[in-house]
Amino acid sequence: MKKIIVVGCGFAGLQFINHLKKNVFDILLIDKVNHHQFPPLFYQVAASQIEPATVSFPIRKIFQNRRDVKIRMANVLAVHSSEKYIETSIGQFEYDYLVIATGSKTNFYGNQQIEEHSLKLKSSFQAMHIRNMILENFEKLLYVEDKEPYYNIVIVGGGATGVELAGAYAEMKRDVLPRDYPDIDFSKLNIYLLEGAQHTLSAMSEFSQKHSERYLRNMGVQIKFGTMVQGYDGNVVTLGSGEKILSKNVIWSAGVTGNLLDGIPSDSIVRSGRIKVDRLNKVTSLQDVYALGDVAYMETDLYPKGHPQLANVAIGQAKNLANNIQKQEKGQTGLKEYEYKNLGTMATVGRNKAVVDLPFAKFKGTFAWLIWMFLHLMLILSVRNKLVVFINWAWNYVTKNSSLRLILKKDD
Repeated sequence: MKKIIVVGCGFAGLQFINHLKKNVFDILLIDKVNHHQFPPLFYQVAASQIEPATVSFPIRKIFQNRRDVKIRMANVLAVHSSEKYIETSIGQFEYDYLVIATGSKTNFYGNQQIEEHSLKLKSSFQAMHIRNMILENFEKLLYVEDKEPYYNIVIVGGGATGVELAGAYAEMKRDVLPRDYPDIDFSKLNIYLLEGAQHTLSAMSEFSQKHSERYLRNMGVQIKFGTMVQGYDGNVVTLGSGEKILSKNVIWSAGVTGNLLDGIPSDSIVRSGRIKVDRLNKVTSLQDVYALGDVAYMETDLYPKGHPQLANVAIGQAKNLANNIQKQEKGQTGLKEYEYKNLGTMATVGRNKAVVDLPFAKFKGTFAWLIWMFLHLMLILSVRNKLVVFINWAWNYVTKNSSLRLILKKDD
């Protein structure tokens, strides 16, 4: 059997393996964690709306009926493409085909001070860390003398993650926190959304931008456009204009960069930290090495600057590559080039508030919110987790009060 190594079990890695026929290849899946993660709902974990276990799925459970899939939890240190093996934290592994599906990580644009002190939201663990830190800072509001930094939640980046997180905290401020902390004056709690461009949701339509901004402002979120963050030392956010915001709660969602592996030639890496691939997802200048999803950069006529880093792109590329490799092994010709067909984008701002862009229509409000919920439920892997998330959503909708506000940390 030909050996296929898949690095990463996000949307791309998972769907690539799922679309390979059983017992045709010897498949090795390597990931640094033991679970598949569902990034679209990380913000709800961070805002104490759902538990991380509902958006994280054990990889061994997913593939327990695939005896052709071996799983190793390890860090990949380097790719040695000329010798066709990878170097990992637990040893070396040879391959016939290598599929890199490592996804993306938070981009701090070289600012180490911000990277050191701000909170990130690119994994289940990071979402839990945000939840712990935000709740712990509310506890500190009860006794610290200098309260101002604890009263300010600063979210940097007005994309979907920033908008959804700001909306979630605005609802938390209105409906939940006054019940939990009657001794705190939450009228003083400020939620800032800082965006370098002139609109939220810059990848969506003007319709969605306008209505998302209106929703957030009506919910009390303070939006600052054309705002660049120069530094954050753990207590003071310094803006490009010279303005300063005191805050102990800074969440950075202002961009992503690819999770690169050592050994990929520099001429195959573009400025955004992604790996340049051809229309078959093969890494340029390398043989039998492919990249999928967020880490892959593919130029096409419709997307001359690369495809958007969305789950649907990752899933589509994974299915296409799996089919092409199987054709190739059978000696068939006519491999299919990939192109993303945009079926629409969406974002939710809060209860009964969402925006949806479809190729043929744009809409907002409760119907858009229901569409958003339905489609995200369908993407969640297990029936059990779909049910748990739906019950949580229904309970939160009726009561406006979840019971998931646990601070989990090591004992002193």
